[in-house]
Order: sequence, then C-alpha cells, then structure tokens
Amino acid sequence: MADRVTGSAFATRSEIFAAKGMVATSQPLAAQVGIDILKMGGNAADGAIAVNACLGLMEPTGCGIGGDLFVMNWDANSGQLYGLNGSGRSAINSSLAEMREAVERAKFKRIPEQGALSVSIPGCVDGWFRFHQRFGQLPMAEVLAPAIHYAEEGFPLSEVIAYYWERSLALQAEFPGFLDTFSVDGNRAPKKGECWKNPSLADTYRALAEEGSDAFYKGERARKMADFLAENGSFIRYEDFASHQSDWVDPISTNYREYDVWELPPNGQGLAALQILNILGEYDLGQMGFGSADHIHAFIEAKKHAFADRARLYADPEFCKIPVQQLLSKEYADAQRKKINPDKAASEITPDPAGLHNGDTVYLSTADKDGNMVSFIQSNYHGMGSGLCPPDMGFAFQTRGSGFTLEENHANVYAAGKRPFHTIIPAFITKDNHPLCAFGVMGGEAQPQAHAQIVMNLVDFGMNLQEAGDAPRIVHSGDSDPTGMRMTDGGSVFLESGFPEATIQELTRRGHKIRFEKGHFGGYQAIWRDPITGVYAGASESRKDGQAIGY
Repeated sequence: MADRVTGSAFATRSEIFAAKGMVATSQPLAAQVGIDILKMGGNAADGAIAVNACLGLMEPTGCGIGGDLFVMNWDANSGQLYGLNGSGRSAINSSLAEMREAVERAKFKRIPEQGALSVSIPGCVDGWFRFHQRFGQLPMAEVLAPAIHYAEEGFPLSEVIAYYWERSLALQAEFPGFLDTFSVDGNRAPKKGECWKNPSLADTYRALAEEGSDAFYKGERARKMADFLAENGSFIRYEDFASHQSDWVDPISTNYREYDVWELPPNGQGLAALQILNILGEYDLGQMGFGSADHIHAFIEAKKHAFADRARLYADPEFCKIPVQQLLSKEYADAQRKKINPDKAASEITPDPAGLHNGDTVYLSTADKDGNMVSFIQSNYHGMGSGLCPPDMGFAFQTRGSGFTLEENHANVYAAGKRPFHTIIPAFITKDNHPLCAFGVMGGEAQPQAHAQIVMNLVDFGMNLQEAGDAPRIVHSGDSDPTGMRMTDGGSVFLESGFPEATIQELTRRGHKIRFEKGHFGGYQAIWRDPITGVYAGASESRKDGQAIGY
C-alpha cells in the first residue's frame, strides 16, 4: 500500500486510458504484442489470439494449446455479443464403467487431477481458428508471428510466473515429457529474469500458421499426440482429435441495477455469477458499505445457494437438460433470498462437485479502434495441466477431464464424447445495448465469486476499473469435508488482507469460519469503454505480473 494522492487507499495504480486500442493481460510482453497487432491493422480478435499464443509460451503455468478456451466478442458492426465454447470432450469410444475401472486400478477415488486419465481433447487451437475465421482481420501467420519469434529467441521470465513454474516442476516432474519440455537441463525451473526459449512450441506454432488447425487435429501431429496419450493410459484416440470442433453459443445475462451482465451458458460456471447477482439485487449494498459484515455475509450466503445449483445442474447441455431460464429468473432468486438468515451462516445446503476447487488460467481482454471488444479466457487447469507433454511439441495436455464425477445419474457424470464441467468463464457488461466492459478473473471456483464482486465494486460501491480489481476479495469454499464432495459446517471464508478486524469478528459471531491464505483470490483483467467518448480504460491485476496498455 502506498500513499497515493487520488483513489482508494488499496488502489495499486491508476486506470490506463487510451483512445484507439487497449490490451489487458497477465504478462507485459504479451500485452505489448497485442498492442503491436492492433497498430499494424489487426482488430481485437487478432490481438486476443496473438496475446494468447504468447501466453502459452510465457505463462505455461496457466495456459497453452493443450487446454481449452471460451470467448465473448462484441462485434461493433452488428452491435451484438457473440459467444464461443472452445472446450474439448472426453474420448468417443469410452464409457463410465471403463473410466471407473481405470480410476480404481490407479488407486484413486475419483478422476485424478494429473496424468492421462485427466486429459480431455484440447479445444484451444480449434477455438483460435474458428474465432479468427469469423472475426479476424490479419492473416493467421501474422497473428502467430510474435509468439514464434519469442519462442525461438527467448524472453525473460517474470516473477509470479517463475514462482508457479518452480512449484509445478516439483509436482509434475514424474510425468512423461514434462522435464524435457519445461525444465532447464532436465532438473530445474527457469528463474525470474532468466531467458526461456521453447523451439518445439515455435515449430508447432509455425505449422499452425502454415497449415491451419488441421496441423493439430488431423494428420501426423494428431496421430503422434493420440499415440502418446494411449501409451500412457488415456482413452483418447486419433478420431477424438479429428472430430473435435468448437461451438458458437448464445451468451446469457441478468440485469443488475440497470446493467446487463453477460456470461456463457454451461458447461461453464458463469451462470453462478449471474445467480449470485440476482440474489444480491434486492440488498442495499451501497448503504451497507464495502467490507462491512452485512455486505460480506449477504455475498457469502448468496454464493452458497448459487453453488448448490452449480453442483447438481451445471454440465454439458448436450447430455442433460439445464433449466437456465428458471435459474436466471428473479422469482427463483427471491425464493433463494428468503432462505438467507441475515444473522447466521448456513451450515449446509447441497454438495459441491468433486475436484472443482483449484485451477490455473489466463484471462485477457482486448479492444480496438472500431469498438470491437473481446473477453477471452484460456486454461490448462491445475497449473501446468496433466503433466503429460507430447514429444517435441512444446506444451502440456490439460487436465479438464478431472472435472467429471463418477457418480451415476449426476448431471456431470463421465460419458463418452462429453464436455466436462468447466471453471473458466469470460464476462461482459453492457448498458442500453452499448458495450461497456470486457472483464474476467481467473482462479477455479473463485471465478464466479470474483465476477460478482467486480460488478458490485463497480456498480454498488462506485469504484473505478482498477480499484474494482485491487479491492480485497472474498472467496467461500465448501472444503471442510476432505473429499471435496459437499459443504459441511458452512465451509470456509477466505479473506484477503484489508478487511476491518471488527468485520472479521462479526462474521465469526454469525458462524462463518474465517481463513487467510495468499494466492487464493484469482487474477483480474478488464477494459471499459466510455459509451459517449469511446475512450478505453484498462486495468490489470496487481496480484499477477500483468499490464494494461493502450495507444
């Protein structure tokens, strides 16, 4: 905390302002690449893909082409918001019985968070090309060129990423190909400030630039990846790569105090953020005041109810019917709100899904001179993913398959060709059909909770874009049962430093179990567009290595 002459005491810096373009992401060199793409005539879609390609190299602790992506894109020409689900599926020729048998044979109680059983088809590359085909402007070769350059020439590692890289190496060194792909001399992680190269990833990116997505999902590389996974115990085969495709989906929204807040529908968890906001909509949060016991209590209890629905209903809509409109209705929110005791924490509602607590992700937003705005999130899940790295390709496979449950008749039960429950969610805000804000907060189960908090900070508490992300955060976790299957005894409330001691004491009196832990609160990036002037404001997460930059 510094003694700034303007803004809130907890603000780390001012918002960034620019008239023609803006990029906000978690690595400064990647953000600058995005601006370079905009300056050379690319649009927000081009910039987002270029940034993500760089992050796959520069922040492999959170993302990469072995993972999935989700996008919301405000298209200035049509005046509409579009959604893309770029998540992959389980193996086509597999079954719940086979997965259960494999999990038991490996001596696990549920699908593990690392290793071959956790791998689902990577959707990132197809997502890039499908997004670019519809909205991109520059040739894909030009979009990927900066990432190829940095992969060949190297870049100096930033501090927070170096910290997580070292932690991942200790956890994943045993998996095939991991040390060959992500270590220095096969035995250590690169250090802060040390230059890192990934020539194998450069070769993979170059093939994508020259041959398109078929270079990843069909032909020699796809067979190489499929054979590698099969050799290590995965059910995934070549036909799973060859048949994969992303899907355009309609974003869903709720109106919160005259602002329309948008998320993507399940298989992601964005619906939970909207449900939280619906429940909170009748509380006078501004009168309660930010950081008060009433504010935090109302938020936590709303979250518990939203996550109860998340646990039992959020899944791949191709495999089960999800009552999205009912869950989004104000009448349903009213009924949930009536169950909240203003003076006592609820001890138990319904189970949380297994294995959906932690995740590492990157979020980025871009905006261009024409008013196009992109909200873009991409992830390996669980840090650097499954640990499995196909030979000479420069990346790790994701671990999204661990998001399935093995519980029969559950909406999110494992099945062939099914998308797992997903934690990563981009967000968007409009008002009177004008685009205002592309934002997101990475961080597993913290994401919908943080989305709701960002909206509250902006709308109820009058914070600016940077303050809304710098403000101390709240994360509730139903983790008191060691299996992670259900919330008991009210779960735990993680609070960042900065909340008053009197607030903590009052929350404890109401029955909340308060805990403190660093690194539990996600990573925020955002761009805001002034609907009158068109000027952009940018904000970047102070808890990460990032940067908002404009021109």
